[in-house]
Amino acid sequence: MKKACLVITGLLVLLVLISLFITLFQKNIPLGSKLALIRIEGPILDSKDAVDEIKEYAKDNSIKAIVLRVDSPGGAVAPSQEIYEEVKKAVAKKKVVVSMGSLAASGGYYISAPATKIIANPGTLTGSIGVIMEVPNVEGLMNKIGIKTEVIKSGKNKDIASAFRTMSKEERELLQGVMDNVHEQFMKAVSEGRKIKMEELRKIADGRVFTGEQAKTYGLVDELGTLEDALKTAATLAGLKEEPEVVSKTDKLSVIDLLRNKFPKEIADIFPTVKIKYLFSP
Repeated sequence: MKKACLVITGLLVLLVLISLFITLFQKNIPLGSKLALIRIEGPILDSKDAVDEIKEYAKDNSIKAIVLRVDSPGGAVAPSQEIYEEVKKAVAKKKVVVSMGSLAASGGYYISAPATKIIANPGTLTGSIGVIMEVPNVEGLMNKIGIKTEVIKSGKNKDIASAFRTMSKEERELLQGVMDNVHEQFMKAVSEGRKIKMEELRKIADGRVFTGEQAKTYGLVDELGTLEDALKTAATLAGLKEEPEVVSKTDKLSVIDLLRNKFPKEIADIFPTVKIKYLFSP
């Protein structure tokens, strides 16, 4: 009887250890075939969540391919570039298919460029390969209400793009140089990601927007289709014969997100600031 109890106890301990092992290391054990669906929606103001999610799925051996659902007008330059780089790294490990929603323009297109395949709806608005900087000018208002500002600066260009005075010709030229450089970075990223020669890309990279159908004729997207089509394409590219499970995370807006500047565009617009943006804003 005592021996039987010891055997049963040993088996229970073994089962617990196996369960613990599977729980801790399941991401590295290919338990079935899955597709990961990552949604990037709204203005791109921060890259952390998207980068972390792409990294996680790229390392997970049970995830055979990643589908990136992009429905964004773009946003800040640096976060767009950081997501682009992470997509590029993920493509080196597994297939990444972009599914474009209603809008995948400017920064939304930037982050899509390095994907294995891009699928857009015929009526998707995409492209807008360009850079924009909006400089508010309240000088006229300040003069009307009799408010003046005194500026103490260490260099003549330290208050460049000040909202309280009109920009000089020299300042405009300096900022145009910055814009041209960032635009060149955008075109280089698209050229590398889409395998389009720079001289061909320059002809259409003037900020114009395209429908999905138009974008396909220029090689900016590969196919026309829906999200379901993108999921099927990803499964085919990954060599999956059976319909795979699709895993996705729900995005909840928290206080931490607000502190990290992840808040709706309507709120952000209340506080105008000078930013260089990959943004389509009709």
